[in-house]
Amino acid sequence: MAEASEKGDKGGETSVSKRFDRLTVPSKVEGEVNDYVDRLSNEHRMLVILKAQLYDGAWESMLDDLKNRLTGKPYIFKLVNRINDDIARIEEMRKFEKEHNIDLSDFVKM
Repeated sequence: MAEASEKGDKGGETSVSKRFDRLTVPSKVEGEVNDYVDRLSNEHRMLVILKAQLYDGAWESMLDDLKNRLTGKPYIFKLVNRINDDIARIEEMRKFEKEHNIDLSDFVKM
């Protein structure tokens, strides 16, 4: 399995390496996935990492947690003060994952 490569222009953020060798992503979407992941902001990347590490890879659990926090219900994890922004980021990334039949956690690493 290939490791993620460093991107010098983003302060040491990791970008997508050619991790497709272990995934079943059709080659026609490989470039699109690489481009998408490379454009993710630090906030997007952190949400993907938190999804994988704290929510067992489930966007829905993470969204429920954020929405519970907004309504004053019990919640698991305090992400950021910009909950509505995070909810929008999650919806966008979840849609991309569904469209490409991938899990961004396989591509975004700390």
